[in-house]
Amino acid sequence: MLRSAALISLLLRLTCLVVLLAPPVVATELVRDLYIAEVPVTDRGAAELDKAAAEGLAQVLVKVSGTEGVLALPAVENALPVAREQMLQYSYTRATNADTGEQALAARVEFEPSLVRQLLATAGAPMWTATRPVVLVWVVKDGVNGRHFVNSDTDPELVAELARAFHRRGVPVRLPLFDLEDTASIDPDQAWSLAAGPLRAASSRYGATEILAGRVAMLSSGDLVGDWLQLSGNNRTERGVTRASRREFAQQGAALVAESMASRYALPVQPGANLTMTVSGVNSYADYASIVAWLESLEPIEQASVTSIRADVVSLQLTASAIARQLAPVIELNSRLAPVKAERDASEPLSYRWQN
Repeated sequence: MLRSAALISLLLRLTCLVVLLAPPVVATELVRDLYIAEVPVTDRGAAELDKAAAEGLAQVLVKVSGTEGVLALPAVENALPVAREQMLQYSYTRATNADTGEQALAARVEFEPSLVRQLLATAGAPMWTATRPVVLVWVVKDGVNGRHFVNSDTDPELVAELARAFHRRGVPVRLPLFDLEDTASIDPDQAWSLAAGPLRAASSRYGATEILAGRVAMLSSGDLVGDWLQLSGNNRTERGVTRASRREFAQQGAALVAESMASRYALPVQPGANLTMTVSGVNSYADYASIVAWLESLEPIEQASVTSIRADVVSLQLTASAIARQLAPVIELNSRLAPVKAERDASEPLSYRWQN
């Protein structure tokens, strides 16, 4: 059991990931610490730093690629034992031990992004852009007093584990407000049934395109049993969890979402290509600036150059490390860029309409 003071400290440190004060206004978020990891160590010696570097690089590679499968690739297996040579910098900090609530020594290791990307390319692994969908998480717990939603008041330990698990996978996460509007939209029994309709309706106010719903009960042994449901568009994926700790339950939910989103948004690293893109509905310099800024914030796009402007249509040339078909889902994470055609041939340019 986490001590009260340590738990409060942990929750404060993780507020950048779990925002309970206001609904998000966008469906995506830029994840800024993909190339950094904190690893517990017993001392500041060279042997412990070597182990921390290997574990830290493994965490970074999973976050950047989106999949734990990257760790089984030969090039990655060869790189981990010499990970210390790839570190950009490191420092030591005191972090709360999740098991004991005690402050423990940890190494904070950071890796050069270009070297990580080069390793992924050599390994034949994909790379997931740092701009990622925000996941809205609903969890219902069945207890002696009935069913209730999990939040920082009803089960702060599980909330902390969820925040930690999503942070480790590099996935931004939100919990609902559980205010009067949420109460009117969905009750714990409806959420317990994992019915997609009520969950989607209750989630609509938050603008999230990715929804994760869980139901959980505690056994007399203290273990948890339950289920996770992921909703993305019209797709649903379920995963059962048996006899798990809070940490394991949270990790399985985060892994379900991370692996699913990475399969859609992570792109193979390949030589640069020049792509044509047109955007209509561009009526001001602010529109133009927003479009270019968005495109150049995406790692697969090295440069977005305007080639012509005719009326409200802007034509651009993209220098990108992906082909159009692969790049389109990432570009469309910005909901203001509506594709003109739902399906396009490989030879067709990327074509969008800017939604004001």
